[in-house]
Amino acid sequence: MKRDSEYNTRQKEKLLDYLIENKDKHTNVPTISAYLSAEGTPVGVATIYRRLDKLVDQGLVRKYVIDGKTGACYQYIGDNGCSEHFHLKCVRCDKLIHINCSHLMEINDHIREHHGFVIDPSKTVFYGICSDCAEAENK
Repeated sequence: MKRDSEYNTRQKEKLLDYLIENKDKHTNVPTISAYLSAEGTPVGVATIYRRLDKLVDQGLVRKYVIDGKTGACYQYIGDNGCSEHFHLKCVRCDKLIHINCSHLMEINDHIREHHGFVIDPSKTVFYGICSDCAEAENK
């Protein structure tokens, strides 16, 4: 029989593995819960939220509240400096692209200098269709 701490560690590992494997996407608790259940590691929703909060506090995961209606989304960021760049999100495949673009930074600088508003790039997401989905659509 497994001790609770061993099971808890397995849950944590599976959760982190899932987040890392899907680091190019925003994910949410229902999706994570379904994945863990399908993998034979069912975890309560409250436990998933608590673990995600800890990972957010550790700086390994970023929490997004995009539209205020669908709940929070999460993304594994590790140590990739996610706060320094903007994001592009494909509305077809949910791919999240981290973009370091001097033109966007120029817009950011313009808005700060001329409008007195400071944009937080880590919370800025542009929605559209990625090149892979656009190419598939044109076939």
